[in-house]
Amino acid sequence: MSDLGDFTDFDGSDDEGDDAADAAAVDGDSGAGADGSASDSTGRETFDDDADDDFAAMDVTPAGEDRGVGVVSATEGLRISEDGEETELRAYVTVKNRSDVRIGKYLLIPYQDDERLFCRITALEYAQEFRADDATEIHARRAMRRGDIDEQDFKFVAALDPVAVLYSEGDELKRRMTDRVPKPETVVREATDKSEIKTGLKIPEDGVFLGHLSVGGEKVETAAEPPHIDYRLKDDYEDGDPLVFRHTLVAGGTGSGKTHSAKNVLRQYLADDRTYPVEDGSRDVSPGLVMFDPQDEYAQMHDDNPDLDSDFARRLEREGIAYGGVDDTIAFVPKVQGATYATGDHRAEQVEFTIPFSMVQDNPWLIAGANLNGNQYNALQLLLDRFSRDYGADGTYQQFKTFLDDPALREELDETGRVHEATFNAVKRRALGFDGIFDQDARPITERVHEFVRAGGISVVPTYHINNSRTTVTVVLALAALIVDQKLSNDPDYERIKHTPLVLGLDEAHNFLSEVDSVQGEQIIGKFTEAAKQGRKERLGLFLITQDPQDIADPVFKQINSTVVLNLGDDDAISAVNIPANLEQKVPYMEKGQKVVYSPDNSEPVELIGLSKCLTNHE
Repeated sequence: MSDLGDFTDFDGSDDEGDDAADAAAVDGDSGAGADGSASDSTGRETFDDDADDDFAAMDVTPAGEDRGVGVVSATEGLRISEDGEETELRAYVTVKNRSDVRIGKYLLIPYQDDERLFCRITALEYAQEFRADDATEIHARRAMRRGDIDEQDFKFVAALDPVAVLYSEGDELKRRMTDRVPKPETVVREATDKSEIKTGLKIPEDGVFLGHLSVGGEKVETAAEPPHIDYRLKDDYEDGDPLVFRHTLVAGGTGSGKTHSAKNVLRQYLADDRTYPVEDGSRDVSPGLVMFDPQDEYAQMHDDNPDLDSDFARRLEREGIAYGGVDDTIAFVPKVQGATYATGDHRAEQVEFTIPFSMVQDNPWLIAGANLNGNQYNALQLLLDRFSRDYGADGTYQQFKTFLDDPALREELDETGRVHEATFNAVKRRALGFDGIFDQDARPITERVHEFVRAGGISVVPTYHINNSRTTVTVVLALAALIVDQKLSNDPDYERIKHTPLVLGLDEAHNFLSEVDSVQGEQIIGKFTEAAKQGRKERLGLFLITQDPQDIADPVFKQINSTVVLNLGDDDAISAVNIPANLEQKVPYMEKGQKVVYSPDNSEPVELIGLSKCLTNHE
């Protein structure tokens, strides 16, 4: 390619000969006319640039003051359609506003009456104002040498997604589906009023606090005080069932702030003024929290966060956010052979308990093993029934092992055709190995139900000290089954469980609710699916926390109404949470504390930023 040289130094002048000729012409014998004109040596008329009647300079700046960020553009069509893919809604953004516009930002377009269209920016585009080719060497090098960027020759257009039409009914602001098209050249302004944004996104005014509304990792600012928009989950029967009883999933990878966020949400359910009516409606009761904790972190909710200063606390009080440790927090420590629980991370009371073997009678799958087939499971149920008749309801696990060792029993069942000998042996093999779990040297959990389930209290079941995964699963599922069975029973043994609103928290939920091709898996998933379906009626809310949402069994996952997604790096995990595509793309790039909330019965899908500090102790 030839060297163009420093073409920017070109000043448009001719060679020296031409300059001399021009000078001679000016000095020659020519007379100036009255209008400043003169004749040169060739007789052509010339004009003096300094004449008094030069063209006057015109001010091209429009009068008045700009409002909004731009105007509705109909250049490529203007259409609102029931089919979202056919909607064409675009806004031209003026030069001075372009650096502040972001994808996801919320805008308002007024109609001729008092109504306005609430929109979200979905795309931003530069387009040429005039037909020109700027992909050339001359254009590129000229731009490289210039200190600024001239946007005057380009259009900046924002594609908008209409979310709702806002209108007033008396003193109340309401929303409806988009059914009107705005007029071309209507001024588009940024949504900065808290009431308009909350109404446009269908965010409740009151409820359980989850975080502050954000766009692109920055909190949405308003003219109100406080300036940020609080996002809350419905928690009042006047607006339908409280969403706590329609279940919540928190998904996030390691280091995403998953536990921090979960603690902050759970703390709101333990607020002093939060109560729910019992089933007969005779009284309101504070909810209790039962939390299964594999990392020994949730008993810290007993203690205040020492890093939460007075200024931060005052801000929380202004926004009605509950904070501080919950005094009524007890760590219920499972007594397991070969495992000792010792921690200095919290000051909560510690209570030991054991799982009585009598709980297996109603839940045979606790000792079924992962590979028990249908015939073997039926045989196990028959053996447990026979054992209960022979040893009573208080029969121990050691007695059950002795019971299975009786060769006469095996021969009798085989000869009568009730249980084949091979099936009996298979059940016996899989029922062994639970010596360190059942009937240990501690009070059975069935005798501690009034301590375990408490209105307004937190019961944490730590399993960090248990090294055997099979033991951990058995303990957690035994306690969870106790709660679920009593909640669903029409003739419960423990009225305390039946009539106390409960949040059942399960960290690393994928370890307990994965879809396994076995009878045991079917029984577990069936039980929790039924609990999820009946949760609204029985005042039971599942609060599942996981970094592998794709492993949660589908029948349980379908019952989840509110999904909170923090940073996830795995494509399968991101796809599994089933959030809208525009938010799904943001998940791998979210910083600690950023989250996406998808709760169709509560609001439009939104992006949030959680609190920078934990509301209870979190080490």
